[in-house]
Amino acid sequence: MKKLNIGNLSISVPIVQGGMGVGISLSGLASAVANEGGVGVISSAGLGLLYRNLSKDYIQASIMGLKEELRKAREKTKGVIGVNVMVAMSNFTDMVKTAIAEKADIIFSGAGLPLNLPSFLQKDSVTKLVPIVSSARAARVIAEKWHSLYNYLPDAFVVEGPKAGGHLGFKDEQINDEHFSLEHILPEVIDEVQDMGARYGKEIPVIVAGGIYTGEDIKRFMDMGASGVQMGTRFVTTEECDASDVFKQTYIEAKQEDIQIIKSPVGMPGRAIFSKFIQKVKEGQKQPKTCICKCIKTCDISKSPYCIIAALYNAFKGNMDNGYAFAGANAFRATKIVSVKETFRSLLDEFSRSGK
Repeated sequence: MKKLNIGNLSISVPIVQGGMGVGISLSGLASAVANEGGVGVISSAGLGLLYRNLSKDYIQASIMGLKEELRKAREKTKGVIGVNVMVAMSNFTDMVKTAIAEKADIIFSGAGLPLNLPSFLQKDSVTKLVPIVSSARAARVIAEKWHSLYNYLPDAFVVEGPKAGGHLGFKDEQINDEHFSLEHILPEVIDEVQDMGARYGKEIPVIVAGGIYTGEDIKRFMDMGASGVQMGTRFVTTEECDASDVFKQTYIEAKQEDIQIIKSPVGMPGRAIFSKFIQKVKEGQKQPKTCICKCIKTCDISKSPYCIIAALYNAFKGNMDNGYAFAGANAFRATKIVSVKETFRSLLDEFSRSGK
């Protein structure tokens, strides 16, 4: 595998661990991935719930929680640590400002177009900015806006296909349409970004994501021109993943037909492992009475069938009767819990064997 270079960051193994919330990828998983030469990513989603002991105010607890997770990660690794901040989060600004102030290496931002992301950089900021997109058009819009307003270009792009876990940047009818497959959209994004790079004299790597599970997958997409890959699902069933053992077990027990597209209260389709909770939602048995923290800008408590942050937090803690696990399309392939080191070893071995 070639190194992945994002600005002045040299990543020896071109694997980015996807940011998974609530609480699935924190300092434990992120630091373990960084120690193997990849990019470890802390999810900023829902940190205000995880760190309620520090403040009763969700916004303040989120800020303090992100600082704490970055501190803990830095104690465990000298590798590259990123933070995932979703545009749809109501505390997007606070999380971005905190990540930059704490000198996170990279901010990955999707679930909407992060059009104002460079506005938070200071003169001495070292944090790289990487938007997550699902089309060449989105990449172009972001780059043009950033360049015209801030004289700044993305340090890399992540292009995420419809086989990803969690919230998807696609309409329901596009998810199984081959014209929106990763194999179809990746070349379009690469062409767009290469034109962009040539126009402005900057090399901008494209990282591919969504359904990548094996070293063979990595080889295939890097042969198509990707500079690196982002993987989330494969890292859930690791010892260092910050989720509960019960959460991890749902992946190991899942069959292919259990992985389904659901309607999320945030207004986007999502991919998750079917559970009793999802069945109850389908039957109309769930309805939030109050909004516990107004975590997502687009969520309307009066119309929401359930509170998504509560459901994801419950799942993270292992309370699957009152929550569910987001998962990529290949989650059913997990068979056992292994270490991050073993996972990297397997991926590198699969990659090298696929080239023979």
